[in-house]
Amino acid sequence: MLVGPGTSAKYVYNGLKSDFEILQVIRAVGAPGGRSKFIKRRIKKLGYWKVFGQILFKLGIVKPLNYLSRSRVDILKSELNLSDEFYPADVLTDVPHVNSDACLNTLQKIDPDIIIVNGTEIISKKILNGVRATFVNTHVGITPKYRGVHGGYWALANNDSENCGVTVHLVDTGIDTGGILYQGIISPGSKDNFITYPLLQVAEGIRLMKMAITDIISDNITTKKGGSESKLWYHPTIWKYLYLRIAKGVK
Repeated sequence: MLVGPGTSAKYVYNGLKSDFEILQVIRAVGAPGGRSKFIKRRIKKLGYWKVFGQILFKLGIVKPLNYLSRSRVDILKSELNLSDEFYPADVLTDVPHVNSDACLNTLQKIDPDIIIVNGTEIISKKILNGVRATFVNTHVGITPKYRGVHGGYWALANNDSENCGVTVHLVDTGIDTGGILYQGIISPGSKDNFITYPLLQVAEGIRLMKMAITDIISDNITTKKGGSESKLWYHPTIWKYLYLRIAKGVK
């Protein structure tokens, strides 16, 4: 597995380890240039005002929503059999970032057949072409319509519940543009919100990932065609979130 520092990768690891042999978890603990460089790139792309609104959203909405959603998260983890138990020490290797030489060297040393990706930045050609493995990712959105982040949330915000779901796809150098292997739809309840939608998506994604891995092992990969609409989505601003919550009840 090639993962970021987030919790979702632990859910995926623990959901797959009983069915498949996972030789190594390579965890990218940072990004090139660090947090400040990431914010500067985002400002260049989206503008100061939108990025400022996204930061306010994380501080003013996400933090308290995390606290208020603790009981619902616990219920879902139990119902969906999601475990965030930490990786065993003997399978974990930390690298500076996913596109580092350290990451490539580790992958080449392991020489895996399949690399399960979760929660990393965009993977470069250097990494994708540096090993013979098939890279496969779980994306919390229906591609190509909801590429980027928070695909389930944005689908609900757009009154598009039939596209509120998850995609398991092959990895290329684009942003969630790789060949689609499987897609599934989730049905959030009235108690779910921005914090809990991803748990529903990850649980469905684990089920689909098992199918995809089985296909890859048996050399039976078939990609599916997505819809014609393609859009890249970002974090909501605080004012966009509040508007959607008041006007549409999307939490």
